[in-house]
Amino acid sequence: MGKQPNLYTYPDVDTVAAHLRTYILLCQKAALARHGAFKVAVSGGSLPATLSKALLAPGNGTPDDQPQFSKWEIFFADERAVPLDHEDSNYGLLKKELLDKLPPDAGTPKVHPIDVQYLDDTQELADQYQDKLMSSFANKDSVRMPIFDLLLLGCGPDGHTCSLFPGHELLRESEAWVAAIEDSPKPPPRRITLTLPLVTHGHKIAFVATGAGKKEILKKILETDEGRSLPCGLVNEGGGERVSWFTDASATEGISFPKRGSL
Repeated sequence: MGKQPNLYTYPDVDTVAAHLRTYILLCQKAALARHGAFKVAVSGGSLPATLSKALLAPGNGTPDDQPQFSKWEIFFADERAVPLDHEDSNYGLLKKELLDKLPPDAGTPKVHPIDVQYLDDTQELADQYQDKLMSSFANKDSVRMPIFDLLLLGCGPDGHTCSLFPGHELLRESEAWVAAIEDSPKPPPRRITLTLPLVTHGHKIAFVATGAGKKEILKKILETDEGRSLPCGLVNEGGGERVSWFTDASATEGISFPKRGSL
């Protein structure tokens, strides 16, 4: 195994959000220096609410302490094959929790939702989303894998992330950037997801996992061989020190994996 991921643990969710903000803004600064844009992939679940708490907090007034949303490109790490205003839509969730709350002077990010005209054909939905990645990053023939500046991910109680589920054949997908899934064990069954190689290629990969409900799965992922074969564990394995976990004390209670406080 290569270098280990970073496990950051803080007393409560508010402190997690504050440190997540610092981390995201460091990633933003590095990305803007690299290529003048900040390309981010975002998951759903409880993550958008934490992002809202992190990014809408008042900064200290310096340029480096402000999200420059006009230079952001936001993609979705996975999405459900539902209309954008459906309660299961990750886009809809991010819109409600963050995008609709951005102050007028914050700038407007470029957001890439799914093309809803293909909702009845999950494979075509995935292919069309891959085309969006191609047009933003480069032609698929010239770039083996898009490299996101930052992927912001969640961790399910079964160790899934994006719509990559334990034991699913999609974990072996090595060619596609975006894959269709028709049989998600978690409803709704029809989704699209970034593939494991694309996720592990990110410049930076951040998981946000808070609450006592995450304690059991985090211990398994970070401390057992079985957990290392779960999707989150495979991201840890592939990303190594480029992966950071942002957790609160109740999610890491009893975990012996080395914890860090400062970035």
